[in-house]
Amino acid sequence: MKYQPKYETSIEGRKIWVFDNLCSTEESAVIAMNLENSPFVRNEIARPDTAAFRHFVLNLNANQLAALPVYHRSIEAVLELTGQRFKAYRAYCNLASYGDMLFTHTDCLPGSSELTVLMYACPQWDIEWGGETMFYNSGDDCVYACTPKPGRVVIFDGAIKHVGRPPNRVCYASRFTLAFKLELETAG
Repeated sequence: MKYQPKYETSIEGRKIWVFDNLCSTEESAVIAMNLENSPFVRNEIARPDTAAFRHFVLNLNANQLAALPVYHRSIEAVLELTGQRFKAYRAYCNLASYGDMLFTHTDCLPGSSELTVLMYACPQWDIEWGGETMFYNSGDDCVYACTPKPGRVVIFDGAIKHVGRPPNRVCYASRFTLAFKLELETAG
């Protein structure tokens, strides 16, 4: 395999792969620098019942997505892992800061064959800053947490309930996560 996951686990048969070799720390820092001056809007919600609590998002168009090497590497890694070709149907960046309220959610319906790619875009991250992505089982127990290290990529079944926790009080940095929602490519 060209891209070997650092960690691999599953929750109730649904896969999670964590990579530290799809995006370099330097590439992550450049992406974060560009995001710092981007026009985020506070209109994203986790679920319909949490619509009163919006968070910041920046949607990416097809050209912006195509310009990201981490997207292409992620697609290659998914092909290696699953033997299937996927493509993005949505790409965006979430921004979270201390005090934001983020909620658990799934990215697709349980029967869907969709994957989510999250890339932590930051020049540095301290373990004391928090900001982990938490993954839950059907009993709402957190059974896996992914640390937001610079350039780290986590690829997972979009039907896994999860949440990106905001940074802790001691963190003055924004927590940027690029997200690519993937669906199977159809022939034709």
